[in-house]
Amino acid sequence: MKAIRTAIPDVLVIEPAVFGDARGFFLESWNQRAFDKLVGREVRFVQDNHSASGRNVLRGLHYQLRQAQGKLVRVVAGEVYDVAVDLRRSSPTFGRAVAERLSADNKRMMWVPEGFAHGFLVLSETAEFLYKTTDYYAPEHERTLLWDDPALGIGWPLSGAPLLKPKDAAGTPLAQAETFP
Repeated sequence: MKAIRTAIPDVLVIEPAVFGDARGFFLESWNQRAFDKLVGREVRFVQDNHSASGRNVLRGLHYQLRQAQGKLVRVVAGEVYDVAVDLRRSSPTFGRAVAERLSADNKRMMWVPEGFAHGFLVLSETAEFLYKTTDYYAPEHERTLLWDDPALGIGWPLSGAPLLKPKDAAGTPLAQAETFP
């Protein structure tokens, strides 16, 4: 397992070691010791989530103000454009976004630490998305950052209008969003 630093150093792209032959492949998708070493601290995950979506579905940009969630995300079928936005006011990268294409083919994962909004756009016909979280889902603390806020400068690779849940379409622009210290 190796980590690739993004333009926001706390967000990591993680490439597992993949061993393949004529029979298929093997990879270690989770190893507590290796992950803690990559991120430089002990991380405890408490919940695993699995979603399936069709092409052009955009989910996000979500975060929990209290019970903030770090997320380790990966795709096991299809391809997504995965985005993290730094919402930590004390950070030199506050308000900046990073994105990565995650797919079943490239087997990459992304570590999105606490203090970030997260979302993704499905690029393939369908995609299955898995993520581990460091705190439990708490809908009363969930917030939605406006996915197309020009202040974020996210270059979503859209082919037409995205399919959005009403709460995602009505997200809050960064300038009015509740953020982290």
